[in-house]
Amino acid sequence: MRRIVFPLILGVVGVAILVGLGLWQLQRLDWKREVLARIEAQMAAAPAPLPVQGETSEAGKYQPVAVMGRTVGPELHMLTGMKGIGPGYEVITAFETEEGRRILLDRGFLPEVGKDVARAPVELTVTGNLHWPEEASSNTPAPDLGRNIWFARDVPAMAAHLGAEPVLVVARDVTGDAHGIIPVPVSTAGIPNDHLGYALTWFSLAGVWLGMTAYLLWRIRQRTI
Repeated sequence: MRRIVFPLILGVVGVAILVGLGLWQLQRLDWKREVLARIEAQMAAAPAPLPVQGETSEAGKYQPVAVMGRTVGPELHMLTGMKGIGPGYEVITAFETEEGRRILLDRGFLPEVGKDVARAPVELTVTGNLHWPEEASSNTPAPDLGRNIWFARDVPAMAAHLGAEPVLVVARDVTGDAHGIIPVPVSTAGIPNDHLGYALTWFSLAGVWLGMTAYLLWRIRQRTI
């Protein structure tokens, strides 16, 4: 009996820890679903005017806004792709509002063949969402300014490059000449929610641990018979 006490305790404690981790991930899953539901509700709210300059912050992320104005200056092209179309670019431009503010506007997706087509400044009415995407990291390549290719929507760097406020509006609906650019609205699709997979992993490990414990106890019993 003494020979099985330690393996039994080890097995019970191990299973308890792994099951506990699985249950914790299920709690995290419920929490993440609530967060995503709140974000989706915020995205779908009625658009409001652009917040006053200096009052835009991370707290306003996903806020729906409506702006009228004109595209100004050069475009910035972020390398991306779209299912069913292929490679292309996300078009970021400076946008001068009717109130005289100069912000960033993500107009949407442009197929690769349209990259070098000249597009004149255009008057637009845009409904979209404020966004501060966390796409740039220490591993993100520096933009190729010679070919005007960026590899992430780096809001501060893009704003500095275009002489605009570090405020990005991602277009959802556009009235005016879209120049063949397809709006790519902000969505929760890029927000990871892998907690169910994590929970299943922990529960699976608990099952494996339980099976190994049972096998070890059986081997010990066989040796004592």
